Amino acid sequence: MRKVILLLSLIMLFFKISASANYEKIFYDFSIESITGETINFKDYKNKIILVVNTASYCGFTKQYEELQELWDLYREKGLIVLGVPSNSFNQEKSDNADVKKFCEVNFNIDFPLTTITEVKGKNAHEIFKWAKENHGTSAVPKWNFHKILINKEGKIEDTFASITKPMSKKLIKTIENIL
Repeated sequence: MRKVILLLSLIMLFFKISASANYEKIFYDFSIESITGETINFKDYKNKIILVVNTASYCGFTKQYEELQELWDLYREKGLIVLGVPSNSFNQEKSDNADVKKFCEVNFNIDFPLTTITEVKGKNAHEIFKWAKENHGTSAVPKWNFHKILINKEGKIEDTFASITKPMSKKLIKTIENIL
């Protein structure tokens, strides 16, 4: 019986260690370049929640821009930042920041913050995506465009959502409302 208890204790300890993030840095410790070339310091977003979404202009999920803007319009006054991160990591983005910006404004009236075209996976990924993987595991690594990473007010990852999860889905809205 003691062996069973010891074995169960070790297993529980293993899962506790493997599931906990060390968070040597939090999201607010980073910055990224905006689509127009200015620095976006995430420390300016302290005490807000941030939905980080890797986007692309030529993707089957590109219509999610509409719901991302709707989400931004509904919750920005309550403390939500929607951050679009255009990326060509899946070979579906324009090659020029100005073209991406124009595409988003003309087709979707986007006025939430957008970053410069950024790598989101692999060894050349931006440091926020490397940080997300390190602290939340592979579920934080974009498998495709319009992958969503939700950062809570403490600057830590609250949850991640696959590309198929629409921005106005009940699941995502409920999670946002619970942490606002």
